[in-house]
Amino acid sequence: MRRSIFLQVVSLIFTASIALAGNHSGKVIMDFDLTNQENGEEVKLWVPYPVSDAEQSIENIEVTGDYSSFAVYTEPVYGNSILFARWGKDAKARKLTISFDATRQEVIRRNLPVDEAARAPSDFSRYLSPTSLGPTDGAVRELSLKITQGQQSISAKAKAIYEWTCKNMYRDPNTRGCGKGDVCALMVNPGGKCTDISSVFVALARASGVPAREIFGIRLGKKTEEDITGYQHCWAEFYEPGYGWVPVDPADVRKAMLIEKLQPEDPKSSEYKAYFWGGIDPFRIKLSSGRDIILNPRQAGEPLNTFGYPFAQVGGKTVDWLDPDGFKYKFTYKGTMIQ
Repeated sequence: MRRSIFLQVVSLIFTASIALAGNHSGKVIMDFDLTNQENGEEVKLWVPYPVSDAEQSIENIEVTGDYSSFAVYTEPVYGNSILFARWGKDAKARKLTISFDATRQEVIRRNLPVDEAARAPSDFSRYLSPTSLGPTDGAVRELSLKITQGQQSISAKAKAIYEWTCKNMYRDPNTRGCGKGDVCALMVNPGGKCTDISSVFVALARASGVPAREIFGIRLGKKTEEDITGYQHCWAEFYEPGYGWVPVDPADVRKAMLIEKLQPEDPKSSEYKAYFWGGIDPFRIKLSSGRDIILNPRQAGEPLNTFGYPFAQVGGKTVDWLDPDGFKYKFTYKGTMIQ
Protein backbone atom coordinates (compact mmCIF):
# COMPACT_ATOMS: atom_id res chain seq x y z
CA MET A 1 0.00 0.00 0.00
CA ARG A 2 2.75 2.42 0.94
CA ARG A 3 4.66 1.65 -2.26
CA SER A 4 1.48 2.30 -4.31
CA ILE A 5 1.02 5.72 -2.69
CA PHE A 6 4.71 6.49 -3.21
CA LEU A 7 4.51 5.63 -6.91
CA GLN A 8 1.41 7.81 -7.31
CA VAL A 9 3.24 10.76 -5.77
CA VAL A 10 6.31 10.19 -7.95
CA SER A 11 4.03 9.98 -10.99
CA LEU A 12 2.44 13.33 -10.18
CA ILE A 13 5.86 14.95 -9.71
CA PHE A 14 7.13 13.45 -12.97
CA THR A 15 4.09 14.74 -14.88
CA ALA A 16 4.40 18.16 -13.23
CA SER A 17 8.04 18.35 -14.31
CA ILE A 18 6.89 18.43 -17.93
CA ALA A 19 3.88 20.68 -17.34
CA LEU A 20 6.01 23.26 -15.52
CA ALA A 21 8.85 23.19 -18.01
CA GLY A 22 10.62 26.39 -19.01
CA ASN A 23 13.60 26.91 -16.79
CA HIS A 24 14.67 25.85 -13.32
CA SER A 25 17.43 27.08 -11.05
CA GLY A 26 19.02 26.53 -7.67
CA LYS A 27 22.27 25.93 -5.83
CA VAL A 28 24.08 22.59 -5.95
CA ILE A 29 26.50 21.67 -3.16
CA MET A 30 28.83 18.70 -3.57
CA ASP A 31 30.53 17.55 -0.36
CA PHE A 32 33.34 14.98 -0.40
CA ASP A 33 35.10 13.38 2.57
CA LEU A 34 37.80 10.82 1.81
CA THR A 35 39.32 10.98 5.29
CA ASN A 36 38.41 7.39 6.14
CA GLN A 37 40.17 5.96 3.10
CA GLU A 38 43.46 4.14 3.63
CA ASN A 39 46.08 6.18 5.47
CA GLY A 40 49.60 6.71 4.16
CA GLU A 41 48.51 6.78 0.51
CA GLU A 42 48.13 9.60 -1.98
CA VAL A 43 44.48 10.33 -2.71
CA LYS A 44 43.24 11.73 -6.02
CA LEU A 45 39.74 12.95 -6.81
CA TRP A 46 38.22 13.76 -10.21
CA VAL A 47 34.79 15.43 -10.34
CA PRO A 48 32.74 16.26 -13.47
CA TYR A 49 32.86 20.06 -13.53
CA PRO A 50 29.74 21.79 -14.89
CA VAL A 51 30.14 24.63 -17.37
CA SER A 52 27.77 27.10 -18.98
CA ASP A 53 26.49 26.53 -22.50
CA ALA A 54 23.47 27.54 -24.58
CA GLU A 55 21.15 25.46 -22.38
CA GLN A 56 22.49 26.01 -18.87
CA SER A 57 24.14 28.77 -16.87
CA ILE A 58 26.66 27.86 -14.14
CA GLU A 59 27.71 30.74 -11.86
CA ASN A 60 29.29 31.50 -8.49
CA ILE A 61 31.41 28.36 -8.36
CA GLU A 62 33.25 27.96 -5.04
CA VAL A 63 35.74 25.26 -4.12
CA THR A 64 36.92 24.81 -0.54
CA GLY A 65 38.78 22.06 1.29
CA ASP A 66 42.01 20.84 2.86
CA TYR A 67 43.50 19.44 -0.37
CA SER A 68 47.19 19.73 -1.19
CA SER A 69 46.28 21.12 -4.59
CA PHE A 70 43.39 21.41 -7.01
CA ALA A 71 42.83 22.70 -10.53
CA VAL A 72 40.30 22.48 -13.35
CA TYR A 73 41.43 20.57 -16.44
CA THR A 74 39.93 19.76 -19.83
CA GLU A 75 39.74 16.20 -21.11
CA PRO A 76 40.88 16.58 -24.73
CA VAL A 77 38.76 14.04 -26.63
CA TYR A 78 35.25 15.15 -25.63
CA GLY A 79 36.11 18.47 -24.02
CA ASN A 80 34.83 17.52 -20.57
CA SER A 81 35.85 19.86 -17.75
CA ILE A 82 37.27 18.11 -14.69
CA LEU A 83 38.00 19.34 -11.21
CA PHE A 84 41.04 17.44 -9.95
CA ALA A 85 42.18 17.51 -6.32
CA ARG A 86 45.03 15.72 -4.59
CA TRP A 87 45.96 14.93 -1.00
CA GLY A 88 49.47 13.85 -0.02
CA LYS A 89 50.34 10.64 1.85
CA ASP A 90 50.59 12.46 5.17
CA ALA A 91 47.15 14.13 4.99
CA LYS A 92 45.12 13.77 8.19
CA ALA A 93 41.84 14.80 6.58
CA ARG A 94 40.66 14.83 2.97
CA LYS A 95 37.66 17.06 2.46
CA LEU A 96 36.43 19.13 -0.46
CA THR A 97 33.24 21.06 -1.22
CA ILE A 98 32.10 22.40 -4.59
CA SER A 99 29.08 24.70 -4.78
CA PHE A 100 27.55 26.54 -7.73
CA ASP A 101 24.37 28.20 -8.91
CA ALA A 102 22.71 26.53 -11.88
CA THR A 103 19.95 27.67 -14.21
CA ARG A 104 18.79 25.15 -16.75
CA GLN A 105 16.56 25.72 -19.78
CA GLU A 106 13.98 23.33 -21.12
CA VAL A 107 15.17 22.14 -24.53
CA ILE A 108 12.70 21.69 -27.40
CA ARG A 109 14.28 20.89 -30.76
CA ARG A 110 11.67 19.35 -33.04
CA ASN A 111 11.55 21.77 -35.96
CA LEU A 112 13.89 19.58 -37.98
CA PRO A 113 14.65 20.58 -41.57
CA VAL A 114 12.79 18.82 -44.37
CA ASP A 115 15.83 18.85 -46.63
CA GLU A 116 18.86 17.34 -44.97
CA ALA A 117 22.12 19.28 -45.23
CA ALA A 118 25.13 17.60 -46.80
CA ARG A 119 27.82 16.30 -44.46
CA ALA A 120 31.12 14.51 -44.70
CA PRO A 121 31.17 11.27 -42.66
CA SER A 122 34.57 12.26 -41.27
CA ASP A 123 33.02 15.33 -39.64
CA PHE A 124 31.33 13.13 -37.04
CA SER A 125 33.48 10.01 -37.05
CA ARG A 126 33.79 10.11 -33.26
CA TYR A 127 30.01 9.91 -32.93
CA LEU A 128 29.69 7.11 -35.47
CA SER A 129 32.39 4.90 -33.95
CA PRO A 130 31.96 1.93 -31.61
CA THR A 131 32.96 2.06 -27.95
CA SER A 132 34.19 -0.73 -25.71
CA LEU A 133 30.63 -1.55 -24.59
CA GLY A 134 28.78 -0.14 -27.60
CA PRO A 135 29.64 -2.03 -30.80
CA THR A 136 28.20 -1.00 -34.16
CA ASP A 137 28.71 -4.26 -36.04
CA GLY A 138 27.34 -7.80 -35.77
CA ALA A 139 23.95 -8.15 -34.13
CA VAL A 140 23.74 -4.42 -33.39
CA ARG A 141 24.23 -3.56 -37.05
CA GLU A 142 21.72 -6.18 -38.16
CA LEU A 143 19.07 -4.92 -35.76
CA SER A 144 19.74 -1.31 -36.69
CA LEU A 145 19.24 -2.03 -40.39
CA LYS A 146 16.01 -3.88 -39.64
CA ILE A 147 14.64 -1.03 -37.53
CA THR A 148 15.53 1.65 -40.09
CA GLN A 149 14.56 -0.27 -43.21
CA GLY A 150 13.07 2.12 -45.76
CA GLN A 151 14.19 5.24 -43.86
CA GLN A 152 16.60 7.52 -45.68
CA SER A 153 17.10 10.67 -43.61
CA ILE A 154 19.01 11.07 -40.35
CA SER A 155 15.91 12.18 -38.43
CA ALA A 156 13.73 9.38 -39.82
CA LYS A 157 16.28 6.75 -38.81
CA ALA A 158 16.73 8.33 -35.38
CA LYS A 159 12.94 8.44 -34.86
CA ALA A 160 12.56 4.78 -35.81
CA ILE A 161 15.32 3.77 -33.39
CA TYR A 162 13.83 5.97 -30.66
CA GLU A 163 10.41 4.35 -31.09
CA TRP A 164 11.95 0.88 -31.03
CA THR A 165 13.97 1.68 -27.89
CA CYS A 166 10.93 3.07 -26.07
CA LYS A 167 8.91 -0.02 -26.96
CA ASN A 168 11.48 -2.79 -26.42
CA MET A 169 13.71 -1.61 -23.58
CA TYR A 170 12.44 -1.42 -20.02
CA ARG A 171 13.57 0.12 -16.77
CA ASP A 172 14.95 -2.34 -14.24
CA PRO A 173 14.98 -0.61 -10.82
CA ASN A 174 17.38 -3.24 -9.47
CA THR A 175 20.16 -2.07 -11.80
CA ARG A 176 23.07 -0.59 -9.87
CA GLY A 177 23.69 3.12 -10.42
CA CYS A 178 22.69 4.25 -13.90
CA GLY A 179 23.80 0.97 -15.48
CA LYS A 180 26.95 0.16 -17.45
CA GLY A 181 25.54 0.61 -20.94
CA ASP A 182 26.78 -2.83 -22.04
CA VAL A 183 24.91 -3.02 -25.35
CA CYS A 184 25.70 -6.67 -26.14
CA ALA A 185 24.34 -7.77 -22.75
CA LEU A 186 21.31 -5.52 -23.22
CA MET A 187 20.55 -7.13 -26.57
CA VAL A 188 19.94 -10.35 -24.63
CA ASN A 189 18.33 -8.81 -21.53
CA PRO A 190 16.88 -5.39 -22.46
CA GLY A 191 16.34 -4.17 -18.90
CA GLY A 192 18.37 -1.48 -17.20
CA LYS A 193 18.48 2.15 -16.22
CA CYS A 194 19.19 5.38 -18.04
CA THR A 195 22.76 4.70 -19.24
CA ASP A 196 21.68 1.27 -20.49
CA ILE A 197 18.65 2.54 -22.39
CA SER A 198 20.45 5.58 -23.80
CA SER A 199 23.45 3.49 -24.85
CA VAL A 200 21.27 1.09 -26.83
CA PHE A 201 19.78 4.07 -28.69
CA VAL A 202 23.27 5.49 -29.36
CA ALA A 203 24.77 2.20 -30.57
CA LEU A 204 21.82 1.49 -32.90
CA ALA A 205 21.91 5.05 -34.21
CA ARG A 206 25.63 4.94 -34.93
CA ALA A 207 25.27 1.55 -36.61
CA SER A 208 22.73 3.09 -39.02
CA GLY A 209 24.94 6.13 -39.80
CA VAL A 210 23.28 8.55 -37.37
CA PRO A 211 25.81 10.52 -35.25
CA ALA A 212 24.80 10.10 -31.61
CA ARG A 213 26.16 10.43 -28.08
CA GLU A 214 25.27 9.93 -24.42
CA ILE A 215 25.00 12.94 -22.09
CA PHE A 216 25.67 12.47 -18.38
CA GLY A 217 24.31 14.81 -15.74
CA ILE A 218 22.44 15.11 -12.49
CA ARG A 219 18.82 15.98 -11.82
CA LEU A 220 18.00 19.14 -9.90
CA GLY A 221 15.67 18.93 -6.93
CA LYS A 222 12.14 20.28 -6.74
CA LYS A 223 12.08 21.14 -3.02
CA THR A 224 13.60 24.06 -1.13
CA GLU A 225 16.30 21.61 -0.01
CA GLU A 226 16.79 18.08 -1.32
CA ASP A 227 19.42 15.34 -1.18
CA ILE A 228 20.28 14.64 -4.84
CA THR A 229 23.24 12.31 -4.21
CA GLY A 230 21.66 9.52 -6.26
CA TYR A 231 20.07 11.73 -8.93
CA GLN A 232 22.57 11.04 -11.73
CA HIS A 233 20.94 10.74 -15.14
CA CYS A 234 21.94 9.88 -18.70
CA TRP A 235 20.10 10.86 -21.86
CA ALA A 236 21.04 10.85 -25.56
CA GLU A 237 21.43 13.21 -28.50
CA PHE A 238 21.67 12.68 -32.25
CA TYR A 239 23.08 15.16 -34.74
CA GLU A 240 20.91 16.55 -37.53
CA PRO A 241 23.18 18.10 -40.20
CA GLY A 242 22.52 21.79 -40.68
CA TYR A 243 20.46 21.91 -37.48
CA GLY A 244 22.49 20.65 -34.53
CA TRP A 245 22.24 18.21 -31.64
CA VAL A 246 18.73 16.94 -30.88
CA PRO A 247 17.99 15.50 -27.40
CA VAL A 248 16.03 12.29 -26.88
CA ASP A 249 15.34 10.54 -23.59
CA PRO A 250 13.86 7.06 -24.05
CA ALA A 251 15.04 6.25 -20.51
CA ASP A 252 12.68 8.82 -19.00
CA VAL A 253 9.86 7.46 -21.16
CA ARG A 254 10.43 4.01 -19.71
CA LYS A 255 10.78 5.43 -16.19
CA ALA A 256 7.39 7.13 -16.49
CA MET A 257 5.88 3.93 -17.88
CA LEU A 258 7.22 1.94 -14.93
CA ILE A 259 6.00 4.44 -12.35
CA GLU A 260 2.54 4.73 -13.89
CA LYS A 261 2.30 1.06 -14.94
CA LEU A 262 1.77 1.97 -18.59
CA GLN A 263 1.93 -0.25 -21.65
CA PRO A 264 3.57 1.01 -24.88
CA GLU A 265 0.15 1.32 -26.54
CA ASP A 266 -1.34 3.46 -23.75
CA PRO A 267 -2.12 7.09 -24.74
CA LYS A 268 -0.08 8.41 -21.81
CA SER A 269 2.95 6.49 -23.08
CA SER A 270 2.53 8.23 -26.42
CA GLU A 271 2.48 11.60 -24.64
CA TYR A 272 5.76 10.86 -22.91
CA LYS A 273 7.31 9.58 -26.15
CA ALA A 274 6.22 12.73 -27.96
CA TYR A 275 7.68 15.01 -25.29
CA PHE A 276 11.06 13.29 -24.95
CA TRP A 277 11.55 13.11 -28.72
CA GLY A 278 13.48 16.35 -29.24
CA GLY A 279 12.60 17.63 -25.78
CA ILE A 280 14.01 17.44 -22.26
CA ASP A 281 12.83 19.09 -19.07
CA PRO A 282 14.90 21.72 -17.20
CA PHE A 283 15.25 19.64 -14.02
CA ARG A 284 18.75 18.45 -14.91
CA ILE A 285 22.20 19.80 -15.68
CA LYS A 286 24.80 18.42 -18.03
CA LEU A 287 28.11 17.32 -16.52
CA SER A 288 29.91 15.35 -19.25
CA SER A 289 29.67 13.27 -22.40
CA GLY A 290 31.56 10.43 -24.05
CA ARG A 291 32.64 6.87 -23.26
CA ASP A 292 36.00 5.23 -22.56
CA ILE A 293 37.32 8.36 -20.89
CA ILE A 294 40.97 9.00 -20.14
CA LEU A 295 40.81 11.61 -17.41
CA ASN A 296 43.06 14.64 -17.14
CA PRO A 297 45.29 14.19 -15.19
CA ARG A 298 45.24 10.55 -16.25
CA GLN A 299 43.90 7.95 -13.85
CA ALA A 300 45.68 4.68 -13.14
CA GLY A 301 44.34 1.69 -15.04
CA GLU A 302 41.83 1.38 -17.85
CA PRO A 303 39.78 4.16 -19.47
CA LEU A 304 36.66 5.09 -17.53
CA ASN A 305 33.45 3.69 -19.04
CA THR A 306 31.47 6.83 -18.21
CA PHE A 307 32.14 10.02 -16.23
CA GLY A 308 28.82 10.98 -14.71
CA TYR A 309 29.89 10.19 -11.16
CA PRO A 310 32.86 11.45 -9.11
CA PHE A 311 35.95 9.25 -9.39
CA ALA A 312 38.70 8.70 -6.81
CA GLN A 313 41.82 6.59 -6.43
CA VAL A 314 43.73 5.85 -3.24
CA GLY A 315 47.29 4.72 -3.85
CA GLY A 316 46.31 4.03 -7.47
CA LYS A 317 43.34 1.85 -6.47
CA THR A 318 39.85 2.94 -7.56
CA VAL A 319 37.21 3.70 -4.94
CA ASP A 320 33.70 2.39 -5.69
CA TRP A 321 31.96 5.52 -6.99
CA LEU A 322 28.54 3.86 -6.79
CA ASP A 323 28.84 3.65 -3.00
CA PRO A 324 28.45 7.22 -1.71
CA ASP A 325 28.50 5.98 1.88
CA GLY A 326 31.87 4.25 1.44
CA PHE A 327 33.27 6.83 -0.98
CA LYS A 328 31.59 9.39 1.32
CA TYR A 329 30.04 12.10 -0.77
CA LYS A 330 26.74 13.96 -0.63
CA PHE A 331 25.08 16.27 -3.16
CA THR A 332 22.46 18.78 -2.01
CA TYR A 333 20.10 20.99 -4.01
CA LYS A 334 18.73 24.26 -2.60
CA GLY A 335 16.15 26.18 -4.56
CA THR A 336 12.46 26.86 -5.07
CA MET A 337 9.76 24.37 -4.20
CA ILE A 338 7.87 23.05 -7.26
CA GLN A 339 4.19 22.73 -6.39
